[in-house]
Amino acid sequence: MMNEAKTIDVTALGELLIDFTQNGTSSQGNPLFEANPGGAPCNVLAMLTKLGHKTSFIGKVGNDMFGRMLKDRSESVGIDMTGLALDNSVHTTLAFVQKLSNGDRDFSFYRKPGADIMLTAEEVRAHKDLIEKAKIFHLGTLSMTDDVVERATKEALTIAKESGCIISFDPNYRAPLWESEEKAKEKMLFGLSMCDVLKISDNEITFLTGKEDLDAGMRQLIEQYEIPVAFATLGPDGSRMYYKGEMVEVAGFRNPATIETTGAGDTFCACALHFVLQYGLDGFNTERMRELLTFANAAASVITTRRGALAVMPSKEEVESFLASRS
Repeated sequence: MMNEAKTIDVTALGELLIDFTQNGTSSQGNPLFEANPGGAPCNVLAMLTKLGHKTSFIGKVGNDMFGRMLKDRSESVGIDMTGLALDNSVHTTLAFVQKLSNGDRDFSFYRKPGADIMLTAEEVRAHKDLIEKAKIFHLGTLSMTDDVVERATKEALTIAKESGCIISFDPNYRAPLWESEEKAKEKMLFGLSMCDVLKISDNEITFLTGKEDLDAGMRQLIEQYEIPVAFATLGPDGSRMYYKGEMVEVAGFRNPATIETTGAGDTFCACALHFVLQYGLDGFNTERMRELLTFANAAASVITTRRGALAVMPSKEEVESFLASRS
């Protein structure tokens, strides 16, 4: 079980931004975009709050209309945003998400610079109590794309390690944000070397290992970096959990109501951390692994029926209702 002295379940650090997702076309045939609150770390926290957990965030947005909207929306879903800095000189990061004909997504980012990459190590230290009090510290790689925010991320990791946090990592690879594939791999592998819980997607496994055999690639990463608990997401095909040499796979839920997949991986990740908070790193068995994957797959399926993620995460009851309808 988790340390009772820790008063925050999960603290996350990273990008908080606006996801502009296409929502129809105008009478003139132009695409209409809806401004959805987004950013993987806060998406994860939003789902965790829906599952009853206490969460906090460390990051930076612009002191502009979008930054203030992100702060308000994040607070409204229950995330502690005292660790959020507002930058008066750099605007909030924006992402435009285009759904492709094959169901994949294409991202266009407005982030050179964006406020999230201006987070400093000093700003992290000013809120180090949010990390020290956390049971789990969660991060991705997008807070390591640029030097200033990378130093902030490594400062946070140092505090988390010294405080006995479980380290959760989701690479969340977004090719347009990296100057090269080599740098992206370097930072992703650094994250793997630091984490206790890994959530990684099928395409990221192949990207890092060169292996089309996902099971072989996943086992290579787990053994090389000695990761206690690991999850591989397979898109609509479901997910796998790796724990003490055992692998459990559960098929995904094909949902005819799906409109877009933004936030599905983050929703899955939050559900996985929900179970880690419940059982710790040493409390799983085959039955619990299957229960975790089934619940997380269902929650991810539900979020694909909604635009955006952060502000519209499903409740535990909604996920359970969805599962009941599929049983």
